[in-house]
Amino acid sequence: MPQQPPPPLPPVPERPALPAAARWLLMLFAVLCLVMGVIGVIVPGLPSTVFILMAGWAAARSSPRLHAWLWRHPLFGSMLRNWADGGRVSRHAKWSATFLMALCAAILLVASIPRWASITAAACMACVLTWLWLRPEPGR
Repeated sequence: MPQQPPPPLPPVPERPALPAAARWLLMLFAVLCLVMGVIGVIVPGLPSTVFILMAGWAAARSSPRLHAWLWRHPLFGSMLRNWADGGRVSRHAKWSATFLMALCAAILLVASIPRWASITAAACMACVLTWLWLRPEPGR
């Protein structure tokens, strides 16, 4: 049985143009977030998804070329397309975030920092994880 070709990617959403100064600032922010997202793919404990989403947001408003590149990227594109399709987050991203936040919370609890700070940070992470797990997942 011949294998079906993958479905075509949805078109890149278009945004209205902004003043030049705003575009430059947003472009700088997009590149900074993209760099942090790439580092987050490698470094445990640093989130990549949130930085890629912020890079996509800023690129959509500042650089159609960068946004189109991110939209079609094999690793980052699915995150942006899932988010644009109703704020969806993959189960893999949810489990990765859960594991890394649990690891960070455990490290904070055994580190020599004030107990109130580690409990506050763990509570914030628990709130973020609750919100994250309530996000819909993309369809297969």
